Amino acid sequence: MKKNNLFLSLVVFFATITTSAFGQVSLSGAGSTFVMPFYNMAFGKYSPETGVKVSYGGIGSGGGINSLKDKVVDFGASDAYLDDQMLAKMPAKVIQFPTCSGAVVMAFNLPGITEIKLTPAVLADIYLGKITNWDSPLLKKLNPMVKFPNKAITVVYRSDGSGTTNIFTNYLTKVSPEWKEKVGFSTSVKWPAGIGAKGNPGVAGTISQTEGAIGYVGSEYAFAEKISYALMLNKSGKFIKPTIASISAAGKGVMPADTRIMITNSSDPAAYPIAGFTWILLYKEQNYSNRSLKQAEALLKLLDWMVGKDAQAIAVKVNYTPLPASVVLLDKKILRTVTYNGRPILK
Repeated sequence: MKKNNLFLSLVVFFATITTSAFGQVSLSGAGSTFVMPFYNMAFGKYSPETGVKVSYGGIGSGGGINSLKDKVVDFGASDAYLDDQMLAKMPAKVIQFPTCSGAVVMAFNLPGITEIKLTPAVLADIYLGKITNWDSPLLKKLNPMVKFPNKAITVVYRSDGSGTTNIFTNYLTKVSPEWKEKVGFSTSVKWPAGIGAKGNPGVAGTISQTEGAIGYVGSEYAFAEKISYALMLNKSGKFIKPTIASISAAGKGVMPADTRIMITNSSDPAAYPIAGFTWILLYKEQNYSNRSLKQAEALLKLLDWMVGKDAQAIAVKVNYTPLPASVVLLDKKILRTVTYNGRPILK
């Protein structure tokens, strides 16, 4: 009973769907910590301008999907799109659309060392537990000007269901046959080595507090914590930093109509190789669980604004890559398929 009460309290804290006594509509979402800096800043601007209160709980992509499935939030947020199997498990039809893209960086903590280079093969071997010390000959060969310490490598990974994990393991699956065979990719995998931490903030914090650590984390968290991160060798043989330009290069190409695409290990010469889109998820029919038309209209207006120029400009400020114009048009088309009692909400 206590466990159930605690769960209900968390739901109320993160995701209660209410209308205040003053008639103010409140919206709630939960999910991705990868995109949380962008969402929090965007919602912080939107709420005072519109009077619509928007709360967001960064509980991981898996948590966001489950919260939407349980109908305790207006929208979920995930860095892993829902595949056919996952969509079939939802209680009603779900639509999903990307809001921006970002980089997953390999952050590390080696005092006195601010930059290193990594290849896909070396990175995979570190996470497979085959390279265990920073003075490995393979690391030295890649970084001849770096004086690595004789120190054990502490691998850090996400312990919760995570879209960031999905992006990272998708990349490893593409570049390492051994990883593909032994581990694969998903929002949660059986890690061959390392220690877990919850959320991007947890991984970033663990790396910053642990000498010799390396871990994958959303770029904004590495920037915020002032953690050093590696240049990655891309598919074209160039060592690339994660920047707005290099992430944008990874996202070039045609977006499929259902928006389900992975952009890791891009063949574009300028692309940073560990990048991905992040999606918002909501029910196509909004008349459920005693939701009012006013609630549904407020949600759709918010989401339409999120893919518009004002919100996309905010994404750039916190080091996320804005959507290409063609994807914005696709997103807006998708949002106009959302209904209340079978009638489109947005014109």
